Amino acid sequence: MSGTIHWGIIGCGAIAKAFATGLKQAKTGKLYAAGSRDQAKADKFAADFGATKAYGSYDALLADPDVNAVYIAVPHPQHAEWAIRAARAKKHVLVEKPFAVNHAEAMAMLEAAVVNNVLMMEAFMYRCHPQTAKLVELLKENAIGEIRVINATFSFQAGFNPEGRLFKNDAAGGGIMDVGCYTTSYARLIAGAASGQDFADPIDVKGAAHLGQTGVDEWAIGTLKFPGDILAQISTGVGINQENVVRIFGTQGRITIPNPYVANRGAPDTGKIIVQKNGEKEPKEFVCEASNTSFGLEADVFGTAVLMGKKQAPAPAMTWADTLSNISTLDRWREAIGLTYEMEKPEKVLHTVDRQPLKVRADNNMLYGTIQHLGKKVSRLAMGCDNQRTMPHSAVMFDDFFARGGNMFDTAVIYGGGLMEKLLGQWMKNRCVRDQVVLIVKGCHTPNCDPISLTSQLKISLERLQTDHADVYMMHRDNPEYPVSAFVDVLNEHVKAGRIKAFGGSNWSLARVQEANDYAKSKGLQGFSVVSNNFSLARMVNPVWGGCVAASDPESRAWFTKNQLGLISWSSQARGFFTDRSAPDKIDDKELVRPWYSDDNFQRKARVYELAKKLNVTPISVALAYVMAQPFPTFALIGPRFLNETRTSMDGLNIKLSPEQVKWLNLEA
Repeated sequence: MSGTIHWGIIGCGAIAKAFATGLKQAKTGKLYAAGSRDQAKADKFAADFGATKAYGSYDALLADPDVNAVYIAVPHPQHAEWAIRAARAKKHVLVEKPFAVNHAEAMAMLEAAVVNNVLMMEAFMYRCHPQTAKLVELLKENAIGEIRVINATFSFQAGFNPEGRLFKNDAAGGGIMDVGCYTTSYARLIAGAASGQDFADPIDVKGAAHLGQTGVDEWAIGTLKFPGDILAQISTGVGINQENVVRIFGTQGRITIPNPYVANRGAPDTGKIIVQKNGEKEPKEFVCEASNTSFGLEADVFGTAVLMGKKQAPAPAMTWADTLSNISTLDRWREAIGLTYEMEKPEKVLHTVDRQPLKVRADNNMLYGTIQHLGKKVSRLAMGCDNQRTMPHSAVMFDDFFARGGNMFDTAVIYGGGLMEKLLGQWMKNRCVRDQVVLIVKGCHTPNCDPISLTSQLKISLERLQTDHADVYMMHRDNPEYPVSAFVDVLNEHVKAGRIKAFGGSNWSLARVQEANDYAKSKGLQGFSVVSNNFSLARMVNPVWGGCVAASDPESRAWFTKNQLGLISWSSQARGFFTDRSAPDKIDDKELVRPWYSDDNFQRKARVYELAKKLNVTPISVALAYVMAQPFPTFALIGPRFLNETRTSMDGLNIKLSPEQVKWLNLEA
């Protein structure tokens, strides 16, 4: 776009007024619309700050085609909802700090920005002041040698009010979220600049706090350890006044920033950086003049990026990676002090991040298949539920997969000591989707791989999952010390009792599967409906885990083609082998090297990249398409940690490989 940005402000509180004040002197944009849930408040705000339009609802403001960018100035728990809605309305979005309540929300917000092709930025206004740019310059010049210790404080005494946003649990109150986010971002900025980077991730986060009667941190301290043994001590609070200063100590001196957050809301703040070198009597002062308030400068940094067609503003403004790292650090700080907001507890995560009803998107590209003895359509991608550690993260990942048409979820009694089953079960209950989900339950893992353990573990799993049955029960391992009849008999007992619908084996040899099905047929019993062995374009050179079985070889493929039994493949994309993570000279990740590195696999990878270039798709999508293109029913387990991994996995469903291409990729032609 070109010209002047027309800003809309959602929320008409104190911080919105500070931003509107700065906009008056901004060079790139002007206030165009004010939005409130109270028409009178919107009218007054518009009159006070010269807005053209005033809306009595946020949706009405977002529907205005003349609004180009939106500043989100509502309370913390509403940031995600309205940032996502703004992105879907194709507005560029500036979100007041903290960006979100937790990393899961932040991930969903930035995913909306990617999908809708808009700029989205976290509003740490101090990052846009000349003082911050000068500090980064000094640190990268090693003005005080190697950085060793950072002290950053932002704290004030607000006066206790249990219904005020600063102390209210439902408002994600407390010092860490309100102003501790500044100290965290400052420490990460400094540690990053010290190593020539835009920011650094702490490798260790510890903390202590006073949690008040409303359950939020009224004052708290955190200790961060960064690469290079840089240590940061950060302090915050809403119930105590402290000295709001940043100090940096290096091997050759120290830096003091008396007014680090340059937060004057009514007039420009002049910054000052004091550098005291060891052995020098007088410090050197750097004065940093500003032409506008930090809020106005922020509007222009954001606006310039928008006018240039960028999707992120340049550092030291907050990039997407910086924001995700910062909110993740805040999550870790809160975890260290034992602060989980009520809204984040498993039984309280009752709505999607955007607070819209959960439903399958009309534009989904999911493929579906069938599994014997299961009267449901089954998505050919299955969500692996083995890495989600909190309910907010689980809900964001599961909601997204479900909305994309995914209905098969895979978990196991051993994952996370039962945590994964509990989270999945609570999500199904919270969303009322149990009947729409194809639930894979796995048990009977070595060393508890026997018919008795199968029964006891199944009952444990169903209790954790808050359901009376598994759609598919999968024995996680085989135990050849038991005849197949022992397993088939007990599984049929559970089928008869209604505790499972279909069953199969994970990491079972096909000879044992055939023996089990022959036995079942001879006794008039239900046999295996599905097998879950490794299957991918990459040959599994060494087992990923003990007892793993692969089915990628020609003999196994011929068996599945003949029997037309469903194959639910784990590590269907070879755990990232077909990405830039692997190369003959990249050997640091031993768990990538050991299972997959071989000359023939690198030949396959070369062909994947060649075909991906020809089709104008990603190589990982071609690897998934190979699994989908087999002449027998295949389902691919995916284990995305983040939403972008789910999104990119979906691309493989759009690729239809010919039998000739399948053979060529596998070095058979």
